[in-house]
Amino acid sequence: MHDHDHHHDHDHDHDGHHHPRPVSEQELRTRALEATLVEKGIVTSDAIDAIIDRYVNDIGPQNGARVVARAWSDPAYHERLLADGTAAIAELGFTGEEGHTIVVVENTPDAHNVIVCTLCSCYPWPVLGLPPTWYKSAPYRARVVAEPRAVLEEFGVELPDATEIRVWDSTAEVRYLVLPMRPAGTDTLAEDDLAALVTRDSMIGTGLPLAPTAA
Repeated sequence: MHDHDHHHDHDHDHDGHHHPRPVSEQELRTRALEATLVEKGIVTSDAIDAIIDRYVNDIGPQNGARVVARAWSDPAYHERLLADGTAAIAELGFTGEEGHTIVVVENTPDAHNVIVCTLCSCYPWPVLGLPPTWYKSAPYRARVVAEPRAVLEEFGVELPDATEIRVWDSTAEVRYLVLPMRPAGTDTLAEDDLAALVTRDSMIGTGLPLAPTAA
């Protein structure tokens, strides 16, 4: 169990202050290219923001939704996913440096999982795309550990008092993906229709899948 275990190999000084992670050469080049394109009028900042928003909220999470839908509809795949998330996810073609080790944690009626990276923004990019702004924010990173039930309620997720909330702290070495519970009334749905019910937040743990009538 990794609940509330926050021992990372992140850089701190002796008074406990966290140093922001170094910006990679690729990130510097990307920022420079973006600034040049905007300066020359080739693209606008709004257009770039729209593309990023689409990848964060739509394109990226679609990969994870396919993984979840396959697990919901294929018991053998479900077992493989929980046993070795990285390998099972790779079966569907989703791999990458930001997902070299992905552990899948399953929600049940008795336990609800939620993902955080307390010291930066480690996130399973191959299945969820880019992390949303709130996931990287200091308030979320601190509060979801200290008061997870209150934070989930702010996201609209209200759980029974008896439900255990497990907080999983991602690191540069291990990322997590939540396998949400399959919604009721979906027994006859095809895999593509099931994938349409899976939201990005349900795979982080700050949301729930859509009801079949709301898809």
